[in-house]
Amino acid sequence: MNEATSTPLQFDRVVSRSAAPGQDAAATCKACGTAINTEYYQINGHVACASCRVRALNSAKTPGGITPLLVASLFGLGAGIVGAAIYYAVIALANLEIGIVAILIGYMVGYAVRRGAGGRGGRRFQTLAVALTYLSIALAYAPVAVQAAGGGDLMRALSVSVQLIAVLPIIVVFTAFPSGLISAAIIFFGMSQAWRVTATPRVDIQGPYRVGAMPEPQPV
Repeated sequence: MNEATSTPLQFDRVVSRSAAPGQDAAATCKACGTAINTEYYQINGHVACASCRVRALNSAKTPGGITPLLVASLFGLGAGIVGAAIYYAVIALANLEIGIVAILIGYMVGYAVRRGAGGRGGRRFQTLAVALTYLSIALAYAPVAVQAAGGGDLMRALSVSVQLIAVLPIIVVFTAFPSGLISAAIIFFGMSQAWRVTATPRVDIQGPYRVGAMPEPQPV
């Protein structure tokens, strides 16, 4: 029986032990170290007990309901604000627009969203992380837009910036064309990073197998 799912459990090697004379062979679960005397499973080719299989299946499920999404949003928004501050500091202090910072923002936001989701992922959290990453990059350009649109009227500048915040990265890319294409690519990589970090990793669960019996080779 083959099952494909995802789990934060880590299986990087198999640990087994020999049986004492007169006893059946035994294996050891890589995840929890439990001795297995009857049936075992394989997760990514490594030995796992039935309890860890259940844990793997449960941890693979994308959290439902509004609460995990709200918590993940708060975590991601906090990381996004910090990332925007870092990005703007690079622009203001170094007078440079280093798009590579967008990749850092993508990782920060993605990691924060995943933490807020209880270490899990899924499409809804991937979409959230990408949106927050883009918003964070837009926030980094907001002070620049305020200065450019100010003309001595701070309230007007703030109003214009708020209205245009969703398209600020696009404006920056096109006003710096063709060199802005590089920034556009790096911004895309930043959002891709957020998407990857919040993805649900796929693992292969096979079994059950009897201890002492060799698993059947899987077709390539």
